[in-house]
Amino acid sequence: MESSVEEEFPKKNKVKEYLKGWTSYRIKRYWAYVAATIVALAMPWITINGNHLFLLSFDQKKLHLAGVAFDMQELYLMPFLLMLLFLGIFAVTAVGGRAWCGWACPQTIFRVIYRDGIETKLLGLRKRIKNKQKDPDMSKMGNKVKYVIAILLWSVLAFVAAADFLWFFIPPEDFFTYLMNPAEHMAMVGILVGTALFIILDVVFIKENFCIYICPYSRVQSVLYDDDTIMAIYDPKRGGDIYEGHGYEREKKYSKQKELLKVDESAECTTCESCVTVCPTHIDIRKGLQLECINCLECVDACTTVMGALGKPSLVRWSSEKEAVRYEGKTNFFRGKVIAYFSVLLMVLVTLFVMGSKKENMLLNINKGQRLYKVLDGGVVQNDYIFMFANTDREAHTYYFEILGNDKITIKRPAEPFKLGAGKKKKKVVILETKAQIAHNTRKDVPIPITVRAYATDNKEKIVVDRAVVFFYPRADLVKK
Repeated sequence: MESSVEEEFPKKNKVKEYLKGWTSYRIKRYWAYVAATIVALAMPWITINGNHLFLLSFDQKKLHLAGVAFDMQELYLMPFLLMLLFLGIFAVTAVGGRAWCGWACPQTIFRVIYRDGIETKLLGLRKRIKNKQKDPDMSKMGNKVKYVIAILLWSVLAFVAAADFLWFFIPPEDFFTYLMNPAEHMAMVGILVGTALFIILDVVFIKENFCIYICPYSRVQSVLYDDDTIMAIYDPKRGGDIYEGHGYEREKKYSKQKELLKVDESAECTTCESCVTVCPTHIDIRKGLQLECINCLECVDACTTVMGALGKPSLVRWSSEKEAVRYEGKTNFFRGKVIAYFSVLLMVLVTLFVMGSKKENMLLNINKGQRLYKVLDGGVVQNDYIFMFANTDREAHTYYFEILGNDKITIKRPAEPFKLGAGKKKKKVVILETKAQIAHNTRKDVPIPITVRAYATDNKEKIVVDRAVVFFYPRADLVKK
């Protein structure tokens, strides 16, 4: 093992060449944060044919998905969206561990902006990004002022983030219109302020404790991990086991409680503890997988820098337990569990698109009126219904309907087609009647199934729906001839 490592990696005189091959995961994460932020801010503003990429509007009672607007009655698509969300998280976790947490989660992005950006780089409240364990010295008045300024700056960004969150439920064009009349939209204003205050409380005061104690994802990860899941992992064979005891000991000065750790003197780990001080969730990656680890890979960068200066590979890598700890071969990315996850994801995605492509441009609900039927002189029998039309198309249309399956039942009311604007709804009282004797039963009323076909008279081929209803014909002694 030792000889192979010596042959594979360069010596001290080739340190610079060796380090050129490394790219900081922290920089890569920053670019991922930029991409995620751009997507989150831009998505609510992007429309296709007047419809948003994604919008769940409780105000308009509509779902916009990939530029297609679905009415509340078409929300049978929501279960598929939820399945995509959860299966996607499960699949990503099985392959790359908590990559979502470290690379795209808003909680992590917010903390990096506040701690690394505002507190460290902008105000100098913290000395170094690489030391996340040491809190600022708040005994100095200057630091107290900087702390208040940091909170005020973050508060502005928190309101922007809260507004962006609301834009996925209230279109931006409506959001700013409502904001001009806050007294008439107190619910929206309350949610906006409440969300912003929570973001401030979370990022400034709760910090990474949200990931450790509140977020349920960390409790689920152990079920989803296996030996081929890649994560930030320490190599105990080269670095040596880290445990409490006597011998070569080092006091952890950054910790509030003093803890003595032991590592074999022959091991490669220098106990510099750079991997510990840089960890945002305050764990020691050398002690193995812990639920607090969010796969930010800060420890990988830290150990790569230290060991690279010694001409050796990093003791902490983004790898699998199978490859980095047990040395049982390369990580298997195309294992059964992963294939199963992505197969189900593909099936759900195809089903979602197929069902979404069958969107109806007109919705129709039919309810029976309060009277079962009405009998008129001459043997005329009438049934009344409540038709609720909804034009889900982007253009106004003229609607009417016809009876299928029984030519003896005719439309009494409405007598003429009616017009309905784009996105509008209209309730119609419809009376169907028959002058013919379509049933004969001396004991009870007879339900007669019929089909109502509603359509747009100006586009009958595309905009048409069929609904099954029942016409009740009275028993024979009630029909007056």
